[in-house]
Amino acid sequence: MPIIRSLVIIPTYNESENIIDLINEIFLLDDNLHILVVDDNSKDKTSNLVEEKIKVSNNRLFILKRKSKLGLGSAYSDGFKWALSQNLISNGITLNQNSKYEIIFTIDADFSHNPRDLLRMKVFLAKDAADVVIGSRYITGVNVINWPIQRVLLSYFGSLYARIVTRVPIMDLTSGFVGYKISVIRNILKKGIEFNGYAFQIEMKFKAHLLGYNLYEIPIIFTDRVKGNSKMNKSIIPEAIFGILKMKFKSIFFKI
Repeated sequence: MPIIRSLVIIPTYNESENIIDLINEIFLLDDNLHILVVDDNSKDKTSNLVEEKIKVSNNRLFILKRKSKLGLGSAYSDGFKWALSQNLISNGITLNQNSKYEIIFTIDADFSHNPRDLLRMKVFLAKDAADVVIGSRYITGVNVINWPIQRVLLSYFGSLYARIVTRVPIMDLTSGFVGYKISVIRNILKKGIEFNGYAFQIEMKFKAHLLGYNLYEIPIIFTDRVKGNSKMNKSIIPEAIFGILKMKFKSIFFKI
């Protein structure tokens, strides 16, 4: 079976309590899983810990350091561009049109996503059963542990609202635990990514759907963080409500 190299992109801001443990768990899963940490100038020196870990990572761990807290969407966008810039080399020849990575994963840094689920997601992508695989909290009910009920309702009904507006047949459109074939990332970036916060996750799935890619959900258990502090705030609500409507109207009147 051919080697399928995958990149796990982890955005971080003040995740020093979690990041090394998460990297270690991912590395134990599969030798062909590489990691890119995109750090937004964490004040708790998250990037320092990652840089020390890079020295013993056998060229499987990388870091992209940004000057300030610029938002989740731009962190992933920069990570995607970095992945596409990593060219495949065969017999000493650089193959400029081919990325080193065939699959890109997005995952939270706080262990709310179980890293072992990466292997379940990879199976569908590697066997061409799907172009995008979503780790879904809501495909088999509400599989969320230790969230306050207000946050569960915000997330669940946020996904429901997004599904009604966009008509994308996915239960968990706001999920941040996603695997993409590199071709999906490449083509979405050509169209451009507009949103930087909560709506970014919805935008990625919506545009993949409009481009004709096959999206598939697998059930996961989402567990609230134990260490560190949540980065969520109320500013996500206006972007989610009005941004999704704007995105839908643009898709109707302007070809994506």
